[in-house]
Amino acid sequence: MIELLSNSIPQLMFGGLLIFLLTGFPVAFSLAATGLLFGFIGMELGLLPPSLFQALPLRVFGIIQNDTLLAIPFFTLMGLILERSGMAEDLLDTVGQVFGPIRGGLALAVIFVGALLAATTGVVAASVISMGLISLPIMLRYGYSRAVASGAITASGTLAQIVPPSLVLIVMADQLGRSVGDLYKGAFIPAFALIGLYALFIIGLAIFKPAMVPALPPEARTYREPDGSSGMRSLGVFALVIVAISVAFGWFYADIVSAAKGEAVTPALDETIVVTLTGGTLLAFVAALLNKALGLGLLSRITERVTFVLIPPLVLIFLVLGTIFLGIATPTEGGAMGAVGGMIMAFARGKLDMSLLTHALESTARLSCFVLFILIGSTIFSFTFTAVDGQIWVEHLFDKLPGGQLGFLLFVNVVIFFLGFFIDFFEIAFILVPLLAPVADKMGIDLVWFGVLLAMNLQTSFLTPPFGFALFYLRSVAPSKAYTDRSTRKQIEGVKTMDIYRGSIPFVLLQIVMVVMLIAFPQLVTSGLDEKVEVDLESIRIEIPTGDGGWGNEQKDGGW
Repeated sequence: MIELLSNSIPQLMFGGLLIFLLTGFPVAFSLAATGLLFGFIGMELGLLPPSLFQALPLRVFGIIQNDTLLAIPFFTLMGLILERSGMAEDLLDTVGQVFGPIRGGLALAVIFVGALLAATTGVVAASVISMGLISLPIMLRYGYSRAVASGAITASGTLAQIVPPSLVLIVMADQLGRSVGDLYKGAFIPAFALIGLYALFIIGLAIFKPAMVPALPPEARTYREPDGSSGMRSLGVFALVIVAISVAFGWFYADIVSAAKGEAVTPALDETIVVTLTGGTLLAFVAALLNKALGLGLLSRITERVTFVLIPPLVLIFLVLGTIFLGIATPTEGGAMGAVGGMIMAFARGKLDMSLLTHALESTARLSCFVLFILIGSTIFSFTFTAVDGQIWVEHLFDKLPGGQLGFLLFVNVVIFFLGFFIDFFEIAFILVPLLAPVADKMGIDLVWFGVLLAMNLQTSFLTPPFGFALFYLRSVAPSKAYTDRSTRKQIEGVKTMDIYRGSIPFVLLQIVMVVMLIAFPQLVTSGLDEKVEVDLESIRIEIPTGDGGWGNEQKDGGW
């Protein structure tokens, strides 16, 4: 009987955890309670040593001393300050004016601004609520389909989960035992590819279903020149010149770095892109500043507006991501610079006051404590689970799957996709990833690629009806009943919950397509990473100083 119980403890632990969760007990305490309960049961039955939990305090102190996790409160504080400083409103207004004259332009503006907010705020709730409050009324005012408007807002808001600096990637790196910088680099190209898929979907609607995504009418275009023109031609020419110069600057940087390293190849693509964007934005800023200061009149009003609105967030992105990608700063240091940069931007806008700072600090402390307690609970659970050889049981479970690596990846992604309907991404990351990582590593799967793949999958959990968090965020700010528009004084129908659900489905499918692409083409992740250096242990030579001041060689096992 005891032998049967001993072999069944891993299964019983999962069953006990499920019971705790179904009773509504908090996840962090459910994990800790399950680990402690079955640990004491194992000790009472003589299956585990009485000194089992003596090492547990060291594990907990190890979590608290983990410098990498400091990036979570830093990035959260940066995002909350920027969200409340009104940056999203300016971005949506300006980018909406640029793309608004074309069909689907407002939806494209929402997607591109969502990507910018994701790279600066990194908080899904802030992005979805901001864009829901600002852009949804405008899209409804000018005849957008409610489903398309809702889907564009919720999908672009969830980009914060895959676009660096993502909190999900920080947690993944910690649980997989990999560098946060490596996961940021690995996620860079897939994140932009996903943004491209979103944009292609909207462009497809503009071509085949133009009535669902109409253009802004002429009277809604606010930035006009004294002669009545839109100024878009000036913006287009200026953009082409800046792109050409910045691309040349980026490749020039790449050649310099390659020459400095003695390499014949250029450095990682994502590093070159960051430097290119930075060079282009600074050049645009200088040009717009000279134009404004000297009154040259070479740039249109919309060109100057775009330059001055886009420069601060792009410079902040470079401070955070550029320094990490270029190896100048660690993710924690980058997060600290981002938090300081966010406060400077809010101060420059005249929005940094004690009320904003208090709210941001309270919310940051709340989220940080939430993550820390879940991590401590999962550590206690995995501590007991490992003591009863639970990892061997998990390995045997996946050994029976057909298809080897591909079968394992498909099964894991399907399970995580469906768990995302009901469980928060933090809980999935802290409960399942520590169990899956050793199996993936044993199968020869690159853990950075595995982490980005799971992060892309977890992003769908925010959009899947009926429990996607992004859907709830939009529902909380979207008008549910008919209302009178303040500008046109027309009666506009409200947004139904089913409209939000229907709008999310195409974007969920696009995310699934991206997951499949990552499985089929791992180089989308691994191409941005530094090549691993293989060390030949047989060729290592150790020189030891001799008594006469010279150097001698120590030979061991026939090698020098």
